[in-house]
Amino acid sequence: MTQKILHVKSLADITDRQPTYLALGSFDGVHRGHQAILRTMVDAAQKSGARSVALTFFPHPKRVIQQLSDRYYINTLDDRLALLAGQNVDIVIAHPFNDEVRNIYAADFVDQLIDSLDMRQIWGGDFAFGYRKEGDRDFLRLLGPEKGFTVQVVESMEKWDGKLVSSSRVRGSLGVGDIGDVTGCLGRPFSIEGIVIKGDQRGRTIGFPTANLAVWDELLLPTDGVYATHVSIGDGRFVAATNVGVRPTVNGRQRLVEAHILDFDGDLYGKTIRLEFVSHIRPEQKFSGLPALKAQIDADVAEVRRRVKLK
Repeated sequence: MTQKILHVKSLADITDRQPTYLALGSFDGVHRGHQAILRTMVDAAQKSGARSVALTFFPHPKRVIQQLSDRYYINTLDDRLALLAGQNVDIVIAHPFNDEVRNIYAADFVDQLIDSLDMRQIWGGDFAFGYRKEGDRDFLRLLGPEKGFTVQVVESMEKWDGKLVSSSRVRGSLGVGDIGDVTGCLGRPFSIEGIVIKGDQRGRTIGFPTANLAVWDELLLPTDGVYATHVSIGDGRFVAATNVGVRPTVNGRQRLVEAHILDFDGDLYGKTIRLEFVSHIRPEQKFSGLPALKAQIDADVAEVRRRVKLK
């Protein structure tokens, strides 16, 4: 029987108190390191008869504190919540991060956790929360005996290709188009979802129609270039040659995600599709004109077919 996961938008939405083990963090990407922490916590909670809860903050604290405006997130919030739920926790909380939460004293936030959840254990990596990040592991360990909870710090030992996995590593690898490293760190393909919108339809004129995706403007994209991707359209699954970039050959300026879906003929306008990135084919480049671009796309499609097979 499938476990029913409760998603709530803040601590205030929790309606019942019961002994709880809580994993707290940003969890952007829900990568192998996050998964290891959550698996360990869920197992411990089940053995003790406690409830397991994952609390993530949105927006990401760095977006608020550092006032970041560029694309930053590895997942949309909906995807992050679904991935967290997939780790078999009982409740996922997307707690708002704003100036009030940023400036709350750590002890006061702990009181909220206890009052709302009956928190018995708090789990995480090298976390710190509250005013001036005073709620670090040492602070919490001193406060725990007084408040009736313990602190379980799980140092991330999850590695891929001999190096520790982290959200910053995933962002860096996306930034250079190292899709193999991204996939290894996440333990699954990096994916994006978007609604297909009308573009300038130039691809049709050279025999390569594309699905142009409207992607959340805060979602991190791989570096500009051509990628082999899988495409999910409803229950169907296809292969695509996907371009991320500004299309310099036609003097484009807006950064777009365009998927030329192989062996597909249908109207996708207004539909939501998901791309899974398999490998980086080549960087984006400017060609002398449309004939040269068409010849290169022919080669790209052949390379995509060589690299990617439907399972």
